[in-house]
Amino acid sequence: MQFASLLPDVITLAEAASKKVLEIYRTDFNVEFKADNSPITAADMAAHHMIVDGLRQLSHDIPILSEESASAPWAERKHWYRFWLVDPIDGTKEFTGRTGEFTVNIALIEHGIPVLGVVTAPALGEVYWGAKGEGAFKRDKAGRVHRLNVVVPPSIKRVVASKSHLNKETEDFIETLGEHRLVKAGSSLKFCKIAEGQADIYPRLGPTCEWDTGAAHAILSAAGGKVETLDRKPLRYGKEEVLNPHFVASGKWY
Repeated sequence: MQFASLLPDVITLAEAASKKVLEIYRTDFNVEFKADNSPITAADMAAHHMIVDGLRQLSHDIPILSEESASAPWAERKHWYRFWLVDPIDGTKEFTGRTGEFTVNIALIEHGIPVLGVVTAPALGEVYWGAKGEGAFKRDKAGRVHRLNVVVPPSIKRVVASKSHLNKETEDFIETLGEHRLVKAGSSLKFCKIAEGQADIYPRLGPTCEWDTGAAHAILSAAGGKVETLDRKPLRYGKEEVLNPHFVASGKWY
């Protein structure tokens, strides 16, 4: 399958969902809580429905796993060698806290590997995308398109960390890296910081799900980076357990 040919339509779809998300972001929206106590808003559901409906029109034969409809049983999912992986809003805490650092995420997974990804940051006016063999790109808020490549790190390593989930285990890991500078970012933008050469490593020793990482993982990989578990194996997708193991995302170092 020539998955890169899908990119323009996926970007358009992500941007349409982002526009709707931004409309709700600018209102006095309500915040509710799911069974796991994570927040959800009307923006999550609006983006979910727009993206799922759009992907079904784009590729009716490819199944979809979204955070807001993650009920497909393993007996069904284990046969998915290719599927769409969607996080309608990654960083709902950033959304409800109005920091602007939330994202809309769409990935295509093939045989456990993210081969295409689109990440939009609606409040920042930024769009990232990438595909296996095609490279990674960013369109900034001025409309300029930049090709993304990870960089050889400077002498003081730039460690990107979560603004909402920086736990003791992650802090201890960071201390083992030696002299460093902390770069804080929200949602899947942490991967994108590495892809565009603004950070070098992102250790995540806390819970994430596949939809939290898939799209940005694809972009980072297309920019020359990697995402590995703590035992240096590639982070894989389409598992029975949708929770990710602890991982480290990095550019040309680690």
